[in-house]
Amino acid sequence: MKGSIRLGRVAGIPLRMHWSVPLLVILFAYGLGSRTLPVWTPGRSSAVYALAGVVGAALFMGSLVLHETAHAAIARRRKIPVEDVTLWALGGVTRMGRPGTAAAAFLVAAGGPLTSLVVGGVALGAGIGLHAVSGWAAVPAVVLLWLGWANLFLGLFNLLPAVPLDGGRVMQALLWWRTGDRERADLAATRAGQVTGVLLAGGGWVVLLRGAPVGLWLVFIGLFVMVVAGAERWQAALHTALRGIRVSDAMTTPVATGADWLTAQHFIDEVAVHSGHSVLPLLDFEGRPSGIVQIRRLASVPVPSRDTLRVRELAVPLSQCAVAEPGDLLTEALDRVSLRTGMRILVVDAGHLVGIVTGKDISRMMRRHTLAGGTP
Repeated sequence: MKGSIRLGRVAGIPLRMHWSVPLLVILFAYGLGSRTLPVWTPGRSSAVYALAGVVGAALFMGSLVLHETAHAAIARRRKIPVEDVTLWALGGVTRMGRPGTAAAAFLVAAGGPLTSLVVGGVALGAGIGLHAVSGWAAVPAVVLLWLGWANLFLGLFNLLPAVPLDGGRVMQALLWWRTGDRERADLAATRAGQVTGVLLAGGGWVVLLRGAPVGLWLVFIGLFVMVVAGAERWQAALHTALRGIRVSDAMTTPVATGADWLTAQHFIDEVAVHSGHSVLPLLDFEGRPSGIVQIRRLASVPVPSRDTLRVRELAVPLSQCAVAEPGDLLTEALDRVSLRTGMRILVVDAGHLVGIVTGKDISRMMRRHTLAGGTP
């Protein structure tokens, strides 16, 4: 996600934070410290309320990390590649590959809400226990009660049957299991997501007009659900249109390539200016693919450094690229595409680069499907 920074790793998975997260922490800390705590535990100092608000907000962000980590950990256990976990203003996003079975999809989707519900129940139990203790325990008790209800709400809200919410993923998995048709299940779940997004945005607008600021939050969530559900609906339609097509049917060959041992300046002069491509695959000394390099990445290198820096040092390594064999299904190859490399699939046969699939190739196959009588 653009605008995010890497914080480290959790359970071996890269953890990133969007710039909007500090704003979310401030919002929660302010609400807890200036409204909730003074009402339920009056008579404390402003410093106590402020500190408790910050601690409560931090604990809630920690519970969001647990929610997303549950998704990622189950995915890895099911052999689904996980790219990273990113926290942002509307919760969290776990970027991963597509599950190969309905059972795996169900477990991955259900893991997050279940974790939030468990955390919520534990926090509520601890808060109720502390509430029975007078004096110093009153403020921690309210923080834990607030944290518990917040996680219960998070878990239940995420169970709404609307992609990209977890409930939509659960519905998607159940429909896939019942019908045996993944694309049909995807289309139904994404349609439900679009409808739910409209209802959330509309309901939030009504609440906002009645003077409740929380309505604005619902509007944002509704719009987010609508946009993502629409994008995933297009992706589901794409998979339906490309069903049964092999990578060899879509790939472009031969492929314009460059040597990865060249310096950046030599590569620009001898390869890039003549290729007309924005991205080029690289080959090593043995003629095997080693990754891809973006021309804009080369252009960003300061001129004095271009004579010493090798192209392979600026490239996306092969291990992070989408790679397929000519006989692979195109839909399965598309599932390996990452945001870092874009819509590009390197086609490798016996260790040698034999073709490439780009967005233009996908568009060409979609047009062929449309002309053959399918839906775009």
